Amino acid sequence: MAVAMPWLLSGLGLVILLLAGDSLVKGAVNLSLRLGVPALIVSLTIVAFGTSAPELLIAIQAVLEGAPGIAIGNVVGSNTANILLVLGIPALLATMHTSECETKKTYNFMIAASILFIALAFRGVFDWIAAIVLLAALAFVLWDAAREASGHRAACAEATTDEEEIEGVDPDLPGWRIAIFLILGLIGLPLGADLLVDNATIIAKMYGVSDTVIGLTLVAVGTSLPELATTVMAALRRQADVALGNVIGSNMFNLLAIIGVASFVGSIPVDSAFLRFDLWVMLGASILLVPFVYLRRDITRVWGVVLTVLYLAYLAIVLS
Repeated sequence: MAVAMPWLLSGLGLVILLLAGDSLVKGAVNLSLRLGVPALIVSLTIVAFGTSAPELLIAIQAVLEGAPGIAIGNVVGSNTANILLVLGIPALLATMHTSECETKKTYNFMIAASILFIALAFRGVFDWIAAIVLLAALAFVLWDAAREASGHRAACAEATTDEEEIEGVDPDLPGWRIAIFLILGLIGLPLGADLLVDNATIIAKMYGVSDTVIGLTLVAVGTSLPELATTVMAALRRQADVALGNVIGSNMFNLLAIIGVASFVGSIPVDSAFLRFDLWVMLGASILLVPFVYLRRDITRVWGVVLTVLYLAYLAIVLS
């Protein structure tokens, strides 16, 4: 039982993180719209940060507890899992018609963010200088998205209401329920992050592996579960644009925001293993999306098998 306890507590921490993140997003979105903040701003800031809150809290907690390998391993591992696993498994269930998607610009931003991240990693540490560079790049991406969305809305003269554009909005949600969502989110996120990081570190010591490996595997796969669930549902509903956009957006945000914010909390040294292998696997996985983004190919079941097998092979190499 003593051996199983860290695994159980890690799982509990992950569940608390995911539920608390969802609760915080619901509360913050409804409160912001009630206060008159435009839906576009809410979707680009609060929703984006809220859905990445579990990864962000894990990174901050890992830095504070002297386990920086979990912080950077979570980001690199999650990005690799998002492409190979989160797109691979849904494609096994149903062909994803990505040929109908227009994601070139966002994809280009993601590749640029990946290259910037790798270049900063070769400095040997993510510190306040790297944090400023990453967050400045994030600010540019958000500004560009806001400008493009505003221009598109003006050109199309859309008559839809702001509330219809954001998931989780309830115009009739009473104030006390909004407060409960916010309180549960703000309490649950640090609690879940503390549980997960503490017990993931114990697991690493039990099995004689580094916190970096735990970050790349256990923590990374765990924090990719929401994206996997979203993508599976999108694939079954034949909403390939949602699936592909979700993965690309999540990866870009992980690289720029998570490590950007965590690097202000404390310096994050880069393990040499990342420079030799894991960062290049992450970039290679990102480049695998070229046929689907530029050549308008569908992600068929064959591709689903290829992507999933590649991820399992990567896991085997990391764990060995």
